[in-house]
Amino acid sequence: MAKRLNTMAVLRTEQLTPHMVRVWLGGDGFDDFLPVGGDGTPENPATDMYVKFVFAPDGVEYPQPLQVEELRATLPPEQQPILRTYTVRRYDPAAREIAVDFVVHGDEGIAGPWARSAQPGETINFLGPGSGYRPDPEAPWHLLASDEAGLPALSAALEALPDDAIAKVFIEVAGPEDELDLVAPAGAEITWLHRGAGSGEAPDDIAGDNAPLVAAVKAADWLDGEPHVFIHGEAQAVMKNLRGYVRKERGVSAKRASSISGYWRRGRTEEGFRQWKADLRKAEAAN
Repeated sequence: MAKRLNTMAVLRTEQLTPHMVRVWLGGDGFDDFLPVGGDGTPENPATDMYVKFVFAPDGVEYPQPLQVEELRATLPPEQQPILRTYTVRRYDPAAREIAVDFVVHGDEGIAGPWARSAQPGETINFLGPGSGYRPDPEAPWHLLASDEAGLPALSAALEALPDDAIAKVFIEVAGPEDELDLVAPAGAEITWLHRGAGSGEAPDDIAGDNAPLVAAVKAADWLDGEPHVFIHGEAQAVMKNLRGYVRKERGVSAKRASSISGYWRRGRTEEGFRQWKADLRKAEAAN
């Protein structure tokens, strides 16, 4: 089913770290935003609630109101809408606004540069939200791991944990200047991992199979009971390394107790990453 189209205005922006910008969105379009997941109430939506921002290629303008599916069906590939997926870091019905955090690496890509230069009053279209995860308050413990791309969802998950929750948390970023202040229960053990380079510029010896996140999660002590797992980040690190470790070696249930997925893949656009994931699913189904 096609995702709901929404249009919101930029309210303000914040430079959270050298590589992360938060954009606050609201305005009349907030009334059309329907939070999903969680327990089904607006107060407790999924912590990985995501939207797909719609961008036009340079030099292309679309008629309004925007009809994304029609444009994708009728325009040549080079003129079709460009979709970029981001987590809703915060949903605030009282203030009637949402926050979205963008990883920014200079002029690389389309969404990051937009977030860096976004001005109050300008509007942006997006599809969604969709979702899939909120931490189980009854789980004996939680394993949370991510890089910068998964950090907004991981941060939201930490805030949603019960006060008495036990969690092992691993977060990989470029360096100490990219760490964020996080709200978490006292029983959350948070480990920041510094790879020494931006996620897009990291060489092979500190990325993918060799990402610090992979080694840290595999070396972590495993507590009693089945944890609720959330691991999201670069696909080679997460899907080729940590997913098999958690599900096969540690025996964590794929459907009931884990959300493990790649948010992006080195050297690929989001379109190329979608194709890579589709090919991976076919290969896994054949085995």
